[in-house]
Amino acid sequence: MPAKSFFALLCFLFILFSCTNSTQNWTHFRGSEMNGCAQVNSAPLDWNSGENIAWKSAVKGTGWSSPVIYDNQIWLTSATEDGKEFYAMCYDFDSGELINDQTLFISSEPQRIHSTNSYATPTPCIEEGYVYVHYGSFGTACIDTRNFEVKWKRDDLPCDHMQGPASSPILHENMLILHLEGTQNPYVIALDKETGETIWKSIRPAEIYDPLEPVYRKSYQTPIVIKTKDRELLISNSSYMCFAHDVKTGEVVWTIEYGYDSTVSQPLYWNGIVYVNSGWIFLDNTPYFTRQYAVDPNGKGDVTQSHVKWMYEDEVPQIPTPVIVDGKMYMVHDRGMVTCLDAATGTPLWKEKLSGNFNASPVYAAGNIYFFNVKGDCTIVKPGDSFQKVAENSIGETVKAVPAFVRDKMVLRTANNLYLIY
Repeated sequence: MPAKSFFALLCFLFILFSCTNSTQNWTHFRGSEMNGCAQVNSAPLDWNSGENIAWKSAVKGTGWSSPVIYDNQIWLTSATEDGKEFYAMCYDFDSGELINDQTLFISSEPQRIHSTNSYATPTPCIEEGYVYVHYGSFGTACIDTRNFEVKWKRDDLPCDHMQGPASSPILHENMLILHLEGTQNPYVIALDKETGETIWKSIRPAEIYDPLEPVYRKSYQTPIVIKTKDRELLISNSSYMCFAHDVKTGEVVWTIEYGYDSTVSQPLYWNGIVYVNSGWIFLDNTPYFTRQYAVDPNGKGDVTQSHVKWMYEDEVPQIPTPVIVDGKMYMVHDRGMVTCLDAATGTPLWKEKLSGNFNASPVYAAGNIYFFNVKGDCTIVKPGDSFQKVAENSIGETVKAVPAFVRDKMVLRTANNLYLIY
């Protein structure tokens, strides 16, 4: 075979494998691309607690982590309600059978958490052969998914979460990247995914964060990695400021300042622009609103004045992460207002109020966007220039986890159960 033909074949096989991997697996919080967009041809439109359910399996303990899927395995984390035991559980995709259940960490004096949080809120991440589970300062572990043996553990990464752990780990090349941003010395750390050893650690600048009240230093967001003109950046919208790190070294490349507390919503990247959520903005020590920023990621230093393309602050969610479809950003406020923005300009196109409160981030799957409220009611909306409701369904249980869509089915975690819905 000629060299050019052989090279072309290799490229085709690599693209085919990458597409198949994204379609068949769901490897991180908000999907394998961490953008809330599922690579499926069809998705469920009609279900309830007793209809169109392939299987239902009980989930012990309490946890708001979302399911991750690789091949025929679904992984979840959970914990006792008092935070003294921390679990990892593996279910068979086809049958829902619980095939592995491990207690990974024990805490005799766990930190207190917010009443709406859990001790197992960070979503695991998974790749061929290994799953990585994280419970904030309570522990991080790598499990071999072929024999269920623990490859390594870390329980020496301190963080005073104040309201409990929530930042999910991400994989990038040889690194497992964690955010441990509490009330004292908040930091981001990259571990060697093979050994668990530290590759780099970046502590938030003391001259900026030490003068802040401890409550305003904490963050619960999950970062993303993007590629700019000259390097790969880790985008980390911490409390008070957003940091762009060189992902290979941890060096801070640029920052924007927005002020204050408790970022949760994950950054987004679309069409060369980074979108970051500020968390709560306070006026006179009162939580007032949250802002969404669009940032050109090609700057250096403090780019607050030079690289912010637009800012929007009307009913921006604090917890749910928006999803971008065909140049439009769809976001649901924690109290139910859905806003559609032009992602290029920040111009609002329409708004519609949904019933209930929302923690789970919306997901785009097979031409529709799925919005789950905390009570387990799901409104399915067709993206476009106006609000178009497609269907409404309810599972009848508390939902805070993001649903996973693979193989034209939905994997949904509720407070007490795991469902495969078709």
